[in-house]
Amino acid sequence: MTSLLVIIVLVLLAVALWQLTKIFDLTQVGTYSDNSQIANDDDNNVQGYLMFGFLAFLYIFTIYGLFKWGPLVLHTPASAHGGQVDNLMNITWVLIFTVQAITQALLYYFSFKYRGTKDLKALYFADNNRLEALWSVIPAVVLAGLILYGLYAWTNIMFIDDEEDTVVIELYAQQFNWTARYAGNDNVLGKANVRLIEGVNTLGVDLADPYSQDDVVVKELHIPKGKKIHFKMRSQDVLHSAYMPYFRAQMNCVPGMVTEFAYTPIYTTEEYRELPYMVEKVANINAIRAKKSIDLVAKGETALDPYSFDFLLLCNKICGASHYNMQMKVIVDTPEDYRKWLKEKATLVQEVKTAKTPVAPVDGAKGVDSTKGKDTAAAVVKIAMK
Repeated sequence: MTSLLVIIVLVLLAVALWQLTKIFDLTQVGTYSDNSQIANDDDNNVQGYLMFGFLAFLYIFTIYGLFKWGPLVLHTPASAHGGQVDNLMNITWVLIFTVQAITQALLYYFSFKYRGTKDLKALYFADNNRLEALWSVIPAVVLAGLILYGLYAWTNIMFIDDEEDTVVIELYAQQFNWTARYAGNDNVLGKANVRLIEGVNTLGVDLADPYSQDDVVVKELHIPKGKKIHFKMRSQDVLHSAYMPYFRAQMNCVPGMVTEFAYTPIYTTEEYRELPYMVEKVANINAIRAKKSIDLVAKGETALDPYSFDFLLLCNKICGASHYNMQMKVIVDTPEDYRKWLKEKATLVQEVKTAKTPVAPVDGAKGVDSTKGKDTAAAVVKIAMK
């Protein structure tokens, strides 16, 4: 009913505005009106000043956005190669903002200066070799420099020396979770195939492969600080993307093939939490949560838990309905803590054996076929009948 009333009110307002327009037209009878639809000098002047106004708005909003949302960008990189990525990004941003500021100013200035006037005729010329060379050579040189620097950074980041001492870890993506598999002491991952997925062997690891005997499968990713981590990535179903923003790492996970990425962590999780900017960020988030919790408690709802920073592995491809929740915690340990943690984990082979081992029956337990239990029950029934 409310929606119907709103629609009726809107229709009546439209009719009223239409009638007011007709009344205004009647009041202009007898006055001169230029209905030629051709812009005159006044129209051109107004358009010129409006362009300058929009230019001012553009610059003011850009400056406001830098101060308002600038602190929200990623801060200190947590990997050795992160500085190269940030440097390339910063150079690109500086070039974009510089070119944008100059070209927009020239565009609106010339639009105003050469706006149409009654007696002004446009100057036509077929070409200008100097201008053509200027706006062709400069962008070409700048883009060539960016591309060459980008290729240099990409090669340094993506190059993985086979002889280098690395930790080999597989990241397995599926809707909508991540699983990690460690190569174990031999540092070689066993073979895997989706056709071998069964029970606790959710990654389809070939348990007959000698290299699979020490593989460890976990749901929480631990990596050691200062050691190069060689990730090998697979997907079970659709295209995913392994994205670790603080490590400046991203690689697609493609069904049917193995993709690779490597980086070296330079902060432990605890060390990164203690960085001044992160301490301030966490404090701001918890202040917002505390304020929100007051309203929630007043409504009888549960207060929000305090926020604590953790590195995360995210999916950066829209892979389905629960894509937003596809994440896994990444914990950077000291080398000693990492070795201790990994040593405590059971291998996949051990987990499969444990899952297949039958549980020993307990006499008298519910559901257990116990002759003694049956005799006792029968005796109780006979006594009750007597």
